[in-house]
Amino acid sequence: MSCNANSHIKCTVTQCRHHSDSTDCCSLNSITVGTHEANPTMYECTDCMSFELK
Repeated sequence: MSCNANSHIKCTVTQCRHHSDSTDCCSLNSITVGTHEANPTMYECTDCMSFELK
C-alpha cells in the first residue's frame, strides 16, 4: 500500500501498512517509538507505535 519510501526511517516489518514495498524503509514522514516495559534497557523493549497491520 505504501509508495513513498522515507530513507531516513529504516524498517524491515513487511506486515506494516507503512512499509515501502520497494525498499526496507517506512513511508511515513515520522514515527512514534514507545515501550512496553516500565524500565526499558534493550532495544527489544521498544516498539514502533506507528505500526498498522496491512
